[in-house]
Parts: sequence; structure tokens; C-alpha cells
Amino acid sequence: MKTNAFKNPKVVSPEQWLAARRELLREEKEFTRLGDRLAAHRRELPWVKVDKAYTFDAPGGRVSLADLFEGRSQLVVQHFMFGPGWEEGCKSCSFMMDHFNAAAVHLPARDVSFATISHAPLAEILPFKERMGWNVNWVSSHGTDFNHDYHVSFTPEEMAKDKVYYNYGLREFPSEEAPGVSIFARDAAGAVYHTYSTYGRGVEFIMGTYHILDLTPKGRDEAEMEYGMEWLRHHDRYARSTDAVVTH
Repeated sequence: MKTNAFKNPKVVSPEQWLAARRELLREEKEFTRLGDRLAAHRRELPWVKVDKAYTFDAPGGRVSLADLFEGRSQLVVQHFMFGPGWEEGCKSCSFMMDHFNAAAVHLPARDVSFATISHAPLAEILPFKERMGWNVNWVSSHGTDFNHDYHVSFTPEEMAKDKVYYNYGLREFPSEEAPGVSIFARDAAGAVYHTYSTYGRGVEFIMGTYHILDLTPKGRDEAEMEYGMEWLRHHDRYARSTDAVVTH
């Protein structure tokens, strides 16, 4: 939401600021409690058993979806937009990965593994992964139904229509690849279940940089841009981008 808070700030006394801050704190507490309730409802979603035997190309050879758990009972998957023949991965998914790469170090302590899955062949993924310096388990679903089944890759026939099935409904979408995050669970007998997936702006939960920007007077400062993440660059390209120069 666009505001004029930076260009035309309301300047008040410390006492007035404190009163306004306490009122905002009341709203923030309500939001936090609502978030806790949503998280509880999310955990109560029913599970769907994954009966299809998905296998992926990994640096060490073919692996199954169950293998991605690495012995743990929970798995977070980033559906990374990287299609066959692309020169590099999506810059917005790379923004997500910058945050996931840091979180993946801590997830195993809570019985959670992390993996990234892309539609491009592994030979196209690995050089980009090395360039970006990420240390995550990244596998290729090329030649499988996985991306299509989880509604993050679309066939030419689907793209030829006005709308594709994405984010739980038919909608227009500009690319044959789409972002998302899916959660899986594995029981003691080894069966794998799909428990949750989120798409569209639902993936913003991992984008800590956005949450920090939301604290600042300018916020995300994207209202005048052609699209929301136009300012974004792969992290190794900011130094060469004039868009990264601070303006006053």
C-alpha cells in the first residue's frame, strides 16, 4: 500500500510518538495472535499420501522423494523457477533462495530437511548454483511429472490457453515456470505425504529482506515500478546495477 509517510512525515513530540507507537503495538499484537491461529490451522490440514514414485537427478545419481528427507520426518521443498534451456534461474526465486540457504543450516535441528527442485536438467542447474554460492540440496525434476503435478510447470498447450491452474485456481500467468513452496511428511513406515503448498505471494514468508523493508519509512517502495520486484537483482549483480545506487 502506497503512503506519503517519507515525503510528508507527521512530526510530533516524544509523548505523542509514544502514544501512537503503543496503539500500533496493540495492532501488531493482534496480528501476531492471528498468525499463531493461522499456523495452528495450517498444521491441522489433512494429509495426502504421495503414491507416485518420483525420482530426481542429483549430483550423486537418481534419488527418490523419500531420499530428500535425509532420514528426517519433514521436508520443505522450494519450487525454483529454472526451466530447461534458461541461461540462469529466476531472480525472484534466487531472492528466496538467499534466505532459504541461511535457514537450511538450522532446519535439521527441528527434524526438517530442505531441498530445491527445478525443471531444468541438472547440468544446467549446477553451474548456476556454484555461481550463486548456495550450499543446498538442489535436484532436477526434468523428465518427470513432479513440477506439473504440483502446478509449478505448465505445458505449451496449457500456456496457449488464456489461463493456467496456479495457486488453486485458473489465472493468467506470464511464464511456463512458477514459484512455490511445498511441505511433505514421512511416517515411521516410510510413507510420504503432501501436507501443504503455497504459491504467489504466499512464498513471501521466507523473504526476510521484505519484512525488514516493511519496518522502514519507505517500505518496499515498489508502487512506481512496472512490477513489484523490478528492483531485484541476483545478488552478484547489484554492484554492476545503477538501480542499486541510493538516491535521496
